[in-house]
Amino acid sequence: MNPETPVHKAAPRPRHWRRELVELAALFTAVAVADAVANTVAHGPGGPELLVTSAVLLAATAGFHVWWSRRHGHAPPPLDTGAGTEPATGEGGGATALWRMRTTVRDEPGSLAALCGALARHRVDILSLQTHPLAEGTVDEFSLRAPAGLEAAALTRAVAAAGGSGTWIERADAHDLVDPPARILHLATRTALDPAELPRALRELLGRCAIRSLPARRAGEGAEAAEGAEGVHDGEGGPGTVLRLHTPEGDVVTAERPHLPFTPTEFARARALLALDARLGPRLPGGAEVYTLPRGEAVSVERAGQGELEEAKELHARCSPATLARRYHGPVRDADRYLAHLLGPRHGRTLAARTASGRLVALGHLLWDGEETEVALLVEDAWQRKGVGSRLLERLVAMAAEAGADSVYAVTQAANTGMVAAMRGLGLPLDYRIEEGTLVITARLAGHEPDTTGHARAGGTVGERPARG
Repeated sequence: MNPETPVHKAAPRPRHWRRELVELAALFTAVAVADAVANTVAHGPGGPELLVTSAVLLAATAGFHVWWSRRHGHAPPPLDTGAGTEPATGEGGGATALWRMRTTVRDEPGSLAALCGALARHRVDILSLQTHPLAEGTVDEFSLRAPAGLEAAALTRAVAAAGGSGTWIERADAHDLVDPPARILHLATRTALDPAELPRALRELLGRCAIRSLPARRAGEGAEAAEGAEGVHDGEGGPGTVLRLHTPEGDVVTAERPHLPFTPTEFARARALLALDARLGPRLPGGAEVYTLPRGEAVSVERAGQGELEEAKELHARCSPATLARRYHGPVRDADRYLAHLLGPRHGRTLAARTASGRLVALGHLLWDGEETEVALLVEDAWQRKGVGSRLLERLVAMAAEAGADSVYAVTQAANTGMVAAMRGLGLPLDYRIEEGTLVITARLAGHEPDTTGHARAGGTVGERPARG
C-alpha cells in the first residue's frame, strides 16, 4: 500500500440519546406498572381487571416505540469518498440534449433566481451563464443540459412563466460549452496571425450570422441607406439585428442575423476584435509551397494581399479578353476595379502562383460570401492547362476546410472546361445548377482532408521555400 494514499476508515455509528431515553422511560414505566399491579392484586378486589389493563398499556407502549424508531431512523449516511459517483445525465439517468437559450428578464432582485428555479423544476442543468445588460432589463444567455424528451416549446413556456420574455432557443453542441473568454482569446490569436480570419472570427464570436464588408467608396451609400433604419446597431441606441462597424480605412463591416438582436456587449466585443486587427496593420502569413508541374515547370504558391495590386494589374494586361470575361463575368474594362476588393484581407484569402523567376502567373481567391464560401481562379493564358489552376484550387479548398466551411462554390460557364475539370479533380461530392445563364458548382467539404498525394497523382511534386521578402 502506498503510504501517501489516504485510508478511508468506516465512520463510527453515532450514539443517539433520544432512543436510549425512550427505552429507559419504557423500562421505568414497566417497573412502576408491575409494582402497582402486584400491590393491587395482593390487596384489592379488582386484580384481574388491572392485569388486563396493564397488558394493554404495555402493548401500546411497545407499538409506540416501534413507530417512533421507524419514523426517526438514525442510521448514519453512507460514506461519500467522491469515487465512483457520476452526475445524472437526465431524469432517471436517461439521455440529455444541449441547448443555447437567450431570454430577457427584469432588472430586479430575484428575477434570475425565479428563472433558475423554473429550469430546475424541469430537471434542466445550467452549464454556463452570460449576462448582457440593457437599458431596461438584462439579456441572459444560458448553456443548458436538459432531458432529451424535453422539447424547446416546453422550455420556452417554463421560462415565460418565470418572467422571461423574447426567448430564443436552439440546439447546441460541445463547441458551445467552451469558456467564452477562452474562445475570444482564441479568435483574437487567429485574427492576429492572419487578417483574412477576421470575418470568420466575427461570425464565430457572434454566432450564426452573415458577415459582409462594404468598401470605403461605397460605405457612404450604405450608411445613407441604413440611416434611420430599424434594427441597425452601431454602438448607440438599443439592440438591433444588424451590427455595423467602421474600419480605419473607412470600410463598413456588417453582421446580420434575422431573429436574434445584437446586444451592446456583443457590439463591444466585435469592435475590440476589429480594433486589434487595425492595430496590427497589414500582414500576411509567411511561407510558400513550390510545385513541380507535370511538364517540369516549377511554380510557387503563397499568400497575396494588396501589396500585389500592381502585379495583379499587369497579369490582367497579359490575359486575353476571353480569359478575363470567364473570370469576372462582366465587362473586361471593369476587371481592374475588382482587384483592390479581392486582395483586401477582410473579404477572404488570395493565393498567388509565381514562376521560378518570381513572375505572377495566376491568382486564386477564397471569398467569404455571407455564410457561404466562393472560390475563383485567374490563370494567365500561357500557363493554362498546365496544372496551375488545379494546384491553386486544391490549396483554396484545404484553406476553406481549415476555416470550418461546409462547402465551396464556383461561378463559371459551361464552356469553361478547365474550371469544371479542376472542380471534378477535387474528388469531392459536387452539385451543379444553372443560375441566370451561369453554371454554379458546389463542392461539399464534409470529412475533407487536405490531399497531399494529389500532386504525385497528377505527376508533380511539392516542396516548401521561405516567403518572398
